[in-house]
Amino acid sequence: MKPLLRNGLAAAALAFAAACEQLPKTADTPAQPAPAAPQITEAQLRERAQGQLAKGVELYQAGDYEAAVKTLSASLDHGLLSRPDQARARKLMAFSHCVQGREPACRDEFRKAFEIHPEFALTPAEDGHPIWGPVYRDVRTRLISEREAAAGRKTLSLLPVGKAEQMLGEGMVKYDAGDYPAAQKTLESAVKEGLKDKADQVRALKHIAFSLCLQEKFRDCRAAFLRIYEVDPGFDLSPAEAGHPQWTRTFASAKAQAKKAQIDKAAKEKASKDAKVPAPPAAAVPKKN
Repeated sequence: MKPLLRNGLAAAALAFAAACEQLPKTADTPAQPAPAAPQITEAQLRERAQGQLAKGVELYQAGDYEAAVKTLSASLDHGLLSRPDQARARKLMAFSHCVQGREPACRDEFRKAFEIHPEFALTPAEDGHPIWGPVYRDVRTRLISEREAAAGRKTLSLLPVGKAEQMLGEGMVKYDAGDYPAAQKTLESAVKEGLKDKADQVRALKHIAFSLCLQEKFRDCRAAFLRIYEVDPGFDLSPAEAGHPQWTRTFASAKAQAKKAQIDKAAKEKASKDAKVPAPPAAAVPKKN
């Protein structure tokens, strides 16, 4: 056979073999199973979220605020952190935004922390921070006012609104707007007009006290807090309200005085009641014969 013909046949054989390799497999050839996707358990996701939270805290403490925000946000994506831990992550994200001058984002994270964990509150040291402290207090005050206003609207929708209740609503609008002297005056008028509901009386007196303290009229603020205990002896501020630096000490002093007065009153009433109870007659001594 000539060399040229021999080479051509060899080339054709190689081409045929290559074509055979590219032909699809027949039905007789079993398909290889796809590799199984790795399964991640809820416990592993929870552990990952905790790890990201811890890393976010480290980054924040190191001053790497941008990375802290990203890592803390990632820890929340799993939805497996407890409510206090979620609030903690939101708090540090708020701090990070505030120190970088992003107040709207800072405000938004504080609000989310309150919504996630109603007992959320900063420590006194955190509350007093000059950068995020004012933002935090403003968010807290607005949120409390919104909740009380919503509760008030629900009550008013079921009952006819009287003049005193209208004044209460007007006073709350002025308080929310930051016009504390006008709010105080209007709320005082509502109390004098005669609020029918005990909760409305407490709400008005409480915001009168807040308005006075925010005007630095602490003696009058304390007196307003004391008036609340005449209406509701068991009154107390919520954790978010109690931490406000403008009235924390004033309220604590008023609360202590009110509780002492309640204890003294109860003791006097008991002593008076005991004094009115006649002593049992002495047993008669039998005469000797």
